[in-house]
Amino acid sequence: MTPEPEGHETDESEDQERLPPSDEDPLTPSEADPESDESAEDQHRVYWADTVADKIEARNPDEPIIVKGGVSPSGVPHIGHLNEIIRGYLVAEVLRERGYEVDQVFTSDDKDRLRGMPRTLASLDWEIVGLGDVDAGALGQNLGKPLTDVPDPFGCCESFGAHQTKLLSKSAEAMGVPIEILSNTELYAEGAFEAVTRELLEQRERAYELLSAYQDKVDESYVPFSPQCSECGHLTETVTGIDLDAGTVDYVCESIEAGNQIIEGCGHEGTATFREGKLPWRFEWPAQWKVLGVDFEPFGKDHAEGSWPSGEEIARELLDSEPPVPMVYEWFTYNGEALSSSSGHILTVRDVLSILEPEVFRYFFTKDPNRARDFDVRRLDQLVDEFDRFESIFFDEVETTDRESALADRAYPMVVEESRDERVRIPYTFAAVLGMTDDENLRETMARRSGHLPDDASVSVIDDALSRVENARNWAVQTDNEYNYRLAETLPEVSVSDPETAALSALAEFIEQENPDGEALQAQIYDCARENDVDVSRFFELGYRLFLDQPDGPRLGPFLAAMNQNFVLERLRRESIEQ
Repeated sequence: MTPEPEGHETDESEDQERLPPSDEDPLTPSEADPESDESAEDQHRVYWADTVADKIEARNPDEPIIVKGGVSPSGVPHIGHLNEIIRGYLVAEVLRERGYEVDQVFTSDDKDRLRGMPRTLASLDWEIVGLGDVDAGALGQNLGKPLTDVPDPFGCCESFGAHQTKLLSKSAEAMGVPIEILSNTELYAEGAFEAVTRELLEQRERAYELLSAYQDKVDESYVPFSPQCSECGHLTETVTGIDLDAGTVDYVCESIEAGNQIIEGCGHEGTATFREGKLPWRFEWPAQWKVLGVDFEPFGKDHAEGSWPSGEEIARELLDSEPPVPMVYEWFTYNGEALSSSSGHILTVRDVLSILEPEVFRYFFTKDPNRARDFDVRRLDQLVDEFDRFESIFFDEVETTDRESALADRAYPMVVEESRDERVRIPYTFAAVLGMTDDENLRETMARRSGHLPDDASVSVIDDALSRVENARNWAVQTDNEYNYRLAETLPEVSVSDPETAALSALAEFIEQENPDGEALQAQIYDCARENDVDVSRFFELGYRLFLDQPDGPRLGPFLAAMNQNFVLERLRRESIEQ
C-alpha cells in the first residue's frame, strides 16, 4: 500500500490524475473586470472578502463562526503561510463588522511525520541557519516520527513540532492577527478525533472506494488510519486488524515511502488505540472540519484540484457533515520563484517587517486572491506607492474611480490599526534617500525641504512619518539598489580643477538665489557644466564624490534640493577644506 502525502505542504501531482466533478466549485471571490465601467452592484462585490462573507452568511451559521487555516509545520514558516492567516482574518473582520462572533483557529498539523531533512531552520529569534549550525541528528535520527516526537534541534522547545508552531504563532502576532493555534497532536491525545476515526473505520471499504477515485495507488487493503509504533515511534501504514468496540487497531511496523526515500520500519507487531496514531491527510482535513465545526477555510490551488474534492465527498458521504465554505487562492512567488521551505527559498515575516510597515504588507493580501502575484523585494517601492495611494483614496485626497473608492472604503480600515487623517507618508524611495544619513535632525530637515513634512505637523506625526526611513534604508541595503549610499558627513578630499571650481561655484550661487526644486536643479547641473567647459559626466561624478564619496548615486538634483541649503552650499564651495 502506498502512503499518502501528508498535510498542507504536499506535492499534489499524484492527486491530479483523476478528478471527478465536484458539486460545488471552490469559491472564486472576485472575477469582475477591474477596468469595467459597471457599478459594483452590477458586478461581484468590489471586495472579495465581502463575497466570501455573503456565502458564509447565506448558510445561517451558528455562532461563533469558525474560520480556519492550517499547515504542516515541517519547514521554516514563510510569508506564503500568511495566505490563510491574513485572508482568513480579513473575512473574519467582515463578519465581525456585520455583528457576528467569530473565532479564527489555525491547526498545526504537527502529528504529521517528519518526511525529510530541511535545508534551513530558524531560531525563535528568526536567525536562519543550516543543519551544520544545530543538532541535525535530532532530525536525521527521527525520520518517520510525528513532528512533536522529534527533539528540537535548537534545544529550546519541547519538540521540533512545538518549535515550528511557535514560529507560526510569532508570525501571526507580528502581523497583528489574533488566532488560536491548535495542535493536532493534542487534539488526538485528548480524543477529539476518536469518534470520527471510528466513523471512518466503520466505513473503511467505502473509504477505499471513494479514495480510489482520486488516487490510483491505493488498494483494497487500504485503511484510513496510521498507527504509531510503540517500539520505534514511527507512523506506519500496515493495519492488520480493527476492533471498533475496543477502539484499537493491530499493526505491523513496516517500511514506508516518504518523499524520495524509504523510511525503514522496525517490524514490531502491536496494538494502538485511536488516539495513538493519526488519520491520513485526505481524511484528516474533513475530520477537522467536523470536529472543529469549521464554517470557512481558504486554501491554495493545489488543494482545489486535489484534496478539496475528495474532502468534500468524505465529509458528506462518510462523516455526514457539510464542508465549510471554501475559497481558493493563487500562490504568490518571491522574487519570481516559488516559495519553498525545503529548498530554502523563503522570506519570513520578520524579513518583510524589517523593510515594510505591517499595514502595507496587510494591504498586499487585500488584492484579488485569484491572481498570481510576485512579491518582488527589488520593486517593493511600487507596492508602497500603491498603498500610499490606496490610503489617500480612503481619505478623498486623490481623484479615482468609483470602484477604487469603494474598495478603499471597505478594505483600508481592516489593514490599519486606526484610521488617522493627520498621518503623513514620506514616499518610500525618498525615505531611502533620507536613510543615507543617521542624523535624525538632517533627515527631518531634508523631509521638510522636500515638502513631505507639513510645517504644522505634530511631533508624533513627524516621528511616525520618519519611522519609514529605517524600513527603506534596510530595503536599500538588502537589495543593494541605487539608494544604497551613505552621506559623507565630512567633506571628502577631492581633486577639483579651476573650471570645475567655477562650475561648482555657479551651481552654489544658483541654489542660493533661486532655491530650486529638484527638477530645476537637475537641469542647472547640466547647464553649469557646459557653461564652464566641464564634461557633464565628470561634473556629476564630482557632485557624488563631494556628497557621497562615491562615483555615482541617486538623481543628483532632487537629492541636493532636499537637503539643508547651507550644508549644500558649504559642500559645493568646499569651504571646510579651504579653511
